[in-house]
Amino acid sequence: MKQTLDALHASPAVGGSMPSERPRGMEMNRIDQRFAQLRAQGRKALIPYIAAGDPAPAVTVELMHALVQGGADVIELGVPFSDPMADGPVIQRATERAIAQGVGLPQVLDFVRAFRQTDAVTPIVLMGYANPVERFGVDAFVAAAQAAGVDGVLIVDYPPQESEAFAAALKAAGIAPIFLLAPTSTEQRMADVGRIASGYVYYVSLKGVTGAGHLDTSAVAAMLPRIRAHVRVPVGVGFGIRDAQTARAIGALADAVVIGSRLIELLEAQPAAQAADVARRFIQDIRQALDAA
Repeated sequence: MKQTLDALHASPAVGGSMPSERPRGMEMNRIDQRFAQLRAQGRKALIPYIAAGDPAPAVTVELMHALVQGGADVIELGVPFSDPMADGPVIQRATERAIAQGVGLPQVLDFVRAFRQTDAVTPIVLMGYANPVERFGVDAFVAAAQAAGVDGVLIVDYPPQESEAFAAALKAAGIAPIFLLAPTSTEQRMADVGRIASGYVYYVSLKGVTGAGHLDTSAVAAMLPRIRAHVRVPVGVGFGIRDAQTARAIGALADAVVIGSRLIELLEAQPAAQAADVARRFIQDIRQALDAA
């Protein structure tokens, strides 16, 4: 049942609050602003991923704030889906726990709205799969994401060459369409991504699913110049980053470090009431390593 991210490149075509504070059209959104600030400071972005609703819906917003307190620059909030084909067992378990507690796309948007009540600056990216978006309705999703205060959307199985209308709708709402690149990505895919992506591009450093394999920093170093020849937005690297040492190594190469599976492993080993403290401490360690580099 599991596929690698590379198999998703041939996926089918894409189907057809705070509004006054949302940037529209030509203006920079929160992601652009955050990367501009980091460039001015000579720092790299730290982007943790959590599955919305895990370990419990009642702690999701608190957990998001804890990530910011620990030093997160952008938060990737996973939208639970029953068949997360690009995700390994750790994130699969997290999404299963969230779904079992009644969390779907509407609840994820509620989490973002609640977070925005006390944090109007930290960028939030929704990461997930096409099915929940299609069921919600693409146009309705874009409008609801904008109203909730979402800054970026990464739909794993929306290929860039078939997503121009979707990307345009997101950009018109001030939301960045974010896309994946992988070690097997062709020059044409890089060009397709570079043409329509905004915010940042997520480079998957390993073949396979999330949490798989051993990080090869030399391979990442060789790939990033090829990507940057086509892509004008920042490049974040994820998959295989599990500690301060690997984060520092990737931070020396990329514009951003994305970390998910290891964080979720730590959270699932603790009672839900301790999730925020565990996440804050872990992200603080990664932040210190990145800044030291």
